Amino acid sequence: MRIFDPHIHMTSRTTDDYEQMYAAGVRALVEPAFWLGQPRTSVGSFTDYFDGLIGWERFRAAQFGIRHHCTIALNPKEANDPRCAEVLEVLPRYLAKDGVVAVGEVGYDSMTEAEEKAFAQQLTLAIEHELPVLVHTPHRDKLAGTKRTLDVVRESGIAPELVVVDHLNELTVGLVADAGCWMGFSIYPDTKMDEHRMVTILKEHGTQRVLVNSAADWGRSDPLKTLRTGEAMLAAGYTESDVDTVLWGNPVEFYGQSGKLMLDPLESAQPGGETFEGNSVLRGART
Repeated sequence: MRIFDPHIHMTSRTTDDYEQMYAAGVRALVEPAFWLGQPRTSVGSFTDYFDGLIGWERFRAAQFGIRHHCTIALNPKEANDPRCAEVLEVLPRYLAKDGVVAVGEVGYDSMTEAEEKAFAQQLTLAIEHELPVLVHTPHRDKLAGTKRTLDVVRESGIAPELVVVDHLNELTVGLVADAGCWMGFSIYPDTKMDEHRMVTILKEHGTQRVLVNSAADWGRSDPLKTLRTGEAMLAAGYTESDVDTVLWGNPVEFYGQSGKLMLDPLESAQPGGETFEGNSVLRGART
C-alpha cells in the first residue's frame, strides 16, 4: 500500500513517526501551515516557521524516505490578531517556492470578519499564483461554517476543482460534493472522523475528489490513520486499486495542479551523513 498523506503537521511529530510512516507505506505528504498552539506575536515568527517548512522539515522527511511538500498561509485563528496582519504581505514570496503546492490552511475558526477578510485575500493570492487551496472548516457550527465557506469560494471566482474543503463530516460532505470542490476528511482517534465512518461515506459518495488525511499534530492524533483507512476499505470489500486511488492517486491529482510535486523516489530511507544548516536528525555518539 502506497500512501500520500495530504494533510499532516510533521513539525509537531517525532522522527519515530517518520520511521513508522515509511514502514506503513507513506512516501509523500503535505504539511499545511497552521496554528502552533502558542500565539505568535510578530511577522518574524511566521517567516521563521515558513522557512522551517520549506527547508529543515523537507530535509528531515527525506532522511526517512518521504517526500515533503507544504502549503503556506495565515491560518484562520491567527487572522484575528492584528499583530499578524502583515503576514499577508510576505506570502507571495513563499508561494513561489519549490515544494509549496497550495495556499493553506485558510478559512474559518470562529467565523469573524477578520477571518473572512484574510480568507478572501488568500483566495485571490491562490488565483494569482495558480495554486490550489486548502480550506479549514470551523470546529464549531460546522454546517453554517461550511455553507459560508462555499459562498466565499464562489465569490472569489476560483475554480472549484482547485479547492479542497477539509475536516468534513456526514453533515457537510454533500454540500462540498455539490459545489464541485474536493472533499477532505481528517481521520482522528476521538474526534472529526474515524476510518469506519470514512468507509461509509466512500460507499455513498464514491472515491473521486476525496482526500483522506491524518491531520496529525500536537494533539491526540495518529499519523497512521491513513493506513488504517486503507485497511478498513479492504475489509469492506474495496480493491487494492480503489485504496490506491484514495490514498495516492487523489492527492497526486489535487496537488499536482500546482505543478510542483516532487515524487521521484528517494535513494535511502535511512538517515545518512547529510546535514541541514549544520544540523542532522542524529543525536548522540555513533557506534
